[in-house]
Amino acid sequence: MRVHDLPVLRLLLFAPLAVVAEPTGAEETPELIRQGRTVAERHCVRCHVIDDDNRFSGISSTPSFPLLVRALADWEARFLSFHTRLPHPSIVRFKDEPVDKSRGQPTVPVEIDFGDIAAIVAYVRTLADNDR
Repeated sequence: MRVHDLPVLRLLLFAPLAVVAEPTGAEETPELIRQGRTVAERHCVRCHVIDDDNRFSGISSTPSFPLLVRALADWEARFLSFHTRLPHPSIVRFKDEPVDKSRGQPTVPVEIDFGDIAAIVAYVRTLADNDR
């Protein structure tokens, strides 16, 4: 397998799981929610407004987390598979994943693990719950 095939392989393997996965929230603890907010504050605020506390951060053309939650019925599936959705594959790296230098490198890549995705979703779910 060539290194540049890894993002495509990741998309093929994990995107279908993310779309059909419907987390029940049973395992969501306050610690997981805090972890999700920490990951979002560390990485996502570069481009996104993640909540009302940072409404002046992000890039104006990038949708905010609250907007995504309110506007998209499938927001949870989208957050679960965000790493496969443009432009994220060119920015997000999973820890210990080989780097494909032919794709170009962001100045500061976002390096996460799969557990961070569950934590981000747990945090964003609190925004959805607050919006009801």
